[in-house]
Amino acid sequence: MMTKRQLGMVFMGVGLVGGAGTFVVDLLGAGQFDGVGPAQRLALLGAGLIIFVGLTLLPLGDRPA
Repeated sequence: MMTKRQLGMVFMGVGLVGGAGTFVVDLLGAGQFDGVGPAQRLALLGAGLIIFVGLTLLPLGDRPA
């Protein structure tokens, strides 16, 4: 059974991978913008929101999810 703390860590991991993935796509040369484009900003905002949700689950401890 998964606890809320573990679920929070999973959310944070998914958010970090998603945020890093937006920069990997930029390194591969996808997109027409120099620097961070509008789609990357939205992806980073979404990744930040997922990380925030994960952070809010961490203090709930060992309760079942």
